[in-house]
Amino acid sequence: MSKNNVALVTYRGSALENSHQAHVAVVDEAGKLLYGFGDPLRMTLARSAAKPAQALAVAQTGALELFGLDDSELALMCASHSSEERHIEKARQMLRKVNAEEADLRCGGHPSLSDLVNRDWIRRDFKPTASCSNCSGKHAGMLGGALAMGLAKDGYHEPDHPLQLHVKRVVAELCGLPLGEVEWAVDGCNLPTPAFPLDNLAFIYARLADAADAVVEGEPESQRLRAMARIYRAMTTYPELVAGEGRYCTELMQAYGGALVGKLGADASYAIGIRASEQTRRLGAKGALGLSVKVEDGNVNVLYMLVCEVLERLEIGTAAQRELLSRFHHPKMLNTMNRETGQARFVFELERY
Repeated sequence: MSKNNVALVTYRGSALENSHQAHVAVVDEAGKLLYGFGDPLRMTLARSAAKPAQALAVAQTGALELFGLDDSELALMCASHSSEERHIEKARQMLRKVNAEEADLRCGGHPSLSDLVNRDWIRRDFKPTASCSNCSGKHAGMLGGALAMGLAKDGYHEPDHPLQLHVKRVVAELCGLPLGEVEWAVDGCNLPTPAFPLDNLAFIYARLADAADAVVEGEPESQRLRAMARIYRAMTTYPELVAGEGRYCTELMQAYGGALVGKLGADASYAIGIRASEQTRRLGAKGALGLSVKVEDGNVNVLYMLVCEVLERLEIGTAAQRELLSRFHHPKMLNTMNRETGQARFVFELERY
């Protein structure tokens, strides 16, 4: 374990400006820790990186089949979207399908995660409503899950609602922990959000990628395995719905063309599931690979830089694929006159376990 956990430092000129502590965990589909930095067992709030696991719980209620929710809508359930028109309309479409209304949503409107969308809203004096929330797809899916379980819509977001108790069981099972070892808090969108060790977050994503491999290879399929493979497929088929124009999650999955799935969590957590290949076998994984990163100070731009650097060091994908993400990996540090003022340096080493 690193003594100070500093992974990246930034300089303005030759003067040290900021030091960013971070943690990394890389595991295989069995949950074995292969590589790490800092504290790979750090108790971590997954925030929106938990959305695929929460979507799995909704899928297991039968809501997708009952209400005819397709893969694009499943992708939106896993999204932290930019509130582009396509995202808002998709959320409203989901509400219509599950026989709910925007007033039933228990998330609030907020500024878009996209500067372009925000500028457009300001020009139009547009006031975002609940369907504009970056988590509106998750909430619409949760409403469908509650109704599929024969429950009332009211209170679907409350920690003790039967739907959320079901979600908690599924999340614990998926990350390989006893129910009591997963902690829960309230997320920014008003739904419960889990906390567990960072390597367990990586394990969830390794299992998603492993499920995609298993279904393609024709192995015996359980209902859960099929649902996990469908979540993987939905996110990688519709990456523009998972985030949006110019966003890291979207560009990452587009660059890798279905070979991996990735999702941001607020306050700088990230997780990636990588399908089995010669590269994952070279790293010691028997099948799929999962990696997770947490930046202590919550800096999302630093997070993207570190995720890109970990992919580089593990040699995941081709050099050309990684180069497509160069603006996230090595962003220029510019002032208001477009003058370069500084640089960033990676100062961490991945430890082999």
